[in-house]
Amino acid sequence: MGSAQQLHLGVALDGAGQHPAAWRVSGIRPAALFTAAHYLAHARLAEAASLDFVTLDDTLALQPGGEEVVRGRLDALLTFAALAPVTSGIGLVPTVTTTHTEPFHLSTAVASLDFASRGRAGVLAVPSRTEAEVAHFGRRTLPSEVDAEAENAEVVDVIARLWDSWEDGAIIRDEPTGRFIDREKLHYVDFEGRFFSVKGPSITPRPPQGHPVVAVYGDSPYAQGAEVVLIDEIRDARVRFPGAKLLAGLSVVLAETEQAAIDRRHALEAYAPFPTGGLSFTGTPADLAAELPRLAAASGLDGFHIRPAVLPDDLELFTAETVPALQAAGVFRQAYTGTTLRDHLGLGVAANQYAEA
Repeated sequence: MGSAQQLHLGVALDGAGQHPAAWRVSGIRPAALFTAAHYLAHARLAEAASLDFVTLDDTLALQPGGEEVVRGRLDALLTFAALAPVTSGIGLVPTVTTTHTEPFHLSTAVASLDFASRGRAGVLAVPSRTEAEVAHFGRRTLPSEVDAEAENAEVVDVIARLWDSWEDGAIIRDEPTGRFIDREKLHYVDFEGRFFSVKGPSITPRPPQGHPVVAVYGDSPYAQGAEVVLIDEIRDARVRFPGAKLLAGLSVVLAETEQAAIDRRHALEAYAPFPTGGLSFTGTPADLAAELPRLAAASGLDGFHIRPAVLPDDLELFTAETVPALQAAGVFRQAYTGTTLRDHLGLGVAANQYAEA
């Protein structure tokens, strides 16, 4: 008999939770949403359960909605940079908008997060699709959806080239010869694309992981080459993304009994409907633990991107009860066995495209 499939699990730490009214029922003070301590507390819950990574949503515009929803946010990458030195195992995957961000700046920022976290950084690369974001910059018109996705793919290509522009042994610190770096191990990238022209090399040495993990959403027509794809539509997912780690978005409302979970969901829906898209589960932590391996096997998934409806309530139940049940079933790690996010996800060492074989 073969061993059971090992699941990969990430969790979203967005605001007070995925539901728009989460801030009204959570015990978290609304002011805490704008502190690093809020995100650190939840990242540590995820880390104690040996989850693969946490994500934090971000855009260059205010959240849609009126006075009844949380509006305003901290910069995701900078927030996770604050978490990096005070966490030790959890992967940190901030969302970064690529449409109005130069790939050179993005590459150095994510590389710096990888250094700060000692190899646990990733980036969720997303394009901008709103006039509101365009208006903040005034440099261009709103790109079409196709062009925005194509530009996003080009950014992902460029940042990997810039990470590779320093070989791993480029820093030599040779005092007798007075050489801090081996110039032969720095490379121009000389990228000429549709959207960018980038000379290189980077100003930041190659990150500890070589390539911090790059994730994209599965609705992009350019997602096929990504290492990690977060999907809402699970039908034929493995056919569409044959080489990627596939994690399905899953909104969860948990309680100790199924009826209590249903009551919690109804109470939230009395304020506002749940966001559309992705899978949802309402029930007990034990029932969720039974459902996840079945769903992963049936749909060809590698794991799930958990979206707690309310923080910390649903994350606490998930880490305290669902994860131990998954561990007891032999489908999730008991503890971290590697030190980097690539280790957690089983992605292997990233080859440097400019280094000689």
